[in-house]
Amino acid sequence: MLWTKMKDLFQRETVFCVSFILALASALAVRPDSLYLTYPDYRTLALLFCLMIIVAGLQSLGVFRLLGQSLLSRAGSLRGLSLVLVLLCFFSSMVITNDVTLITFVPFTLLVFRMIGKGDRVLTLVVLETLAANLGSMATPIGNPQNLYLFSVSGLSAGEFALAVLPYAGLSLLLLVAALLIQKNEPLAPPPVEDASMVENLPRRMVPFLGLLALCLLVVFRVLPYQLALVCVIGVIALVDRRLFGRVDYYLLFTFLFFFIFIGNLKRVPGLNSLLLSLVQGHELLAGILASQVISNVPAAILLSGFTQNFSTLITAVNLGGLGTLIASLASLIAFKSYAAEYPTRKGVFLRSFTVWNFGILLVLTAVAFILI
Repeated sequence: MLWTKMKDLFQRETVFCVSFILALASALAVRPDSLYLTYPDYRTLALLFCLMIIVAGLQSLGVFRLLGQSLLSRAGSLRGLSLVLVLLCFFSSMVITNDVTLITFVPFTLLVFRMIGKGDRVLTLVVLETLAANLGSMATPIGNPQNLYLFSVSGLSAGEFALAVLPYAGLSLLLLVAALLIQKNEPLAPPPVEDASMVENLPRRMVPFLGLLALCLLVVFRVLPYQLALVCVIGVIALVDRRLFGRVDYYLLFTFLFFFIFIGNLKRVPGLNSLLLSLVQGHELLAGILASQVISNVPAAILLSGFTQNFSTLITAVNLGGLGTLIASLASLIAFKSYAAEYPTRKGVFLRSFTVWNFGILLVLTAVAFILI
C-alpha cells in the first residue's frame, strides 16, 4: 500500500520527488547546520504562495471563465475563435501565470469545440494555446515561477528585465498570430454564453483579491516588504474564504525549498562548485535552454542561478527553454493531460504536433537570442 502511494506520488509530482531526493542526497555530503537557514529565498516563496492563493480566489469566482465567454461572443469565425483563445492565453498568462491559464482555458476550449462540432480542429489549437501561455508568461515578473524567482534574486530593474524578455515575447506573438492566420477558416455561430446570474455581485467579491494582487505587485517591484504582504494575504483569505488555503500548490513551494537546499549544499562542495561555475558562466543561454529540456525550466532557473551573475541572459534562457520537450515547462503537462483525458487515443498525435511546433519556434527564438545577446 505504501509503495503504491509512493509510486502514485512520483508519477503525479515527479519534479517534487526528484528535488526531495537531491536535497536529501546533498545533506549527506554537507551536514545540516545553521547555514541551511540562509539557503532559501524567503521573498520568492512568500510571493509565490500569495500569488497562487489570490489567483485561486479569482478563479473560484469564475472571473477567467467569464472573461473568456465575453471575448468568445465576439468571434464570428473559426479563425476568429482560435485567435481569441490563443491571445487570451498569451495575455492572461502575464498576470495569472502559465499553469493557471492552461488549467482554466484548455478544458474550456475543449468544451467549446465539442459544442460547435469542431473536435477535429482542436488539437493544433491546444498546442498553440500551450505555446501562448508559456511565451506570454515570460513578459512579466509574475508570469511564471522562474521569472518571479530570478527577478527577486537578481536585483534587475524593470527596464533590464524588459530588455531580457520583451523582444522574444513580441516576436512570439507575431509567430503565433501568423500560425493562426494560415489555418483554414470557416463561419461560426457564437458559442453559448454563461448564465447572467454568474456575474451577480462579482465586482464587489473581486475587491479583496484585486487589493491583495496590487499589494503583491508592490512587493515584486520592491516598494513594500514581503512580510507585510504575506501577513495581509493570510489574514484576508482567512476572513474571505479559508478553503482557498487548500488550493495552493504546496508541492511547488516545497520543490523550490528542496532545490534551494540542494544548490546551497552544492556551492559548499569546492570541486563541484568550481566545475559548475566553469560550465555555466559565459554559456548561460545554452545551459539554460538545454537544462530546461531535461529538468524543466523552474528547477533549471534555481540551479543555474547559483553559478552565474548574468541574470539577464539566464532569464531569457529559461523562458525560451520552456519550449521544446513536454517537460521543459511543467505547465505544458497540464495541456497534455487535459487533451489526453478528452481524446485518449490521440496522445501520440498530440505529442508529435506539440514537438514539431515547440522545437520549430524554439529554434527561431534561439537564433534571435544568439544574435541579440
